[in-house]
Amino acid sequence: MINIIISAILVAVVGTASFYIWKEKKKGNKCIGCPYSGSASCHCKQSAMNRIKKLRLKEQKQL
Repeated sequence: MINIIISAILVAVVGTASFYIWKEKKKGNKCIGCPYSGSASCHCKQSAMNRIKKLRLKEQKQL
């Protein structure tokens, strides 16, 4: 009985999350977690790439 309840809760959580992602993608939001995702000023991917470049530069300086 407990397995059925846990399975139902898990299915509900995954289903709700999937529906939210589908709904946001249908609106055209590219990066769902970003507060600026609906506007043209969203630079999530660019800022992530800048962080990676900075980390690589730090690693190279340490060597």
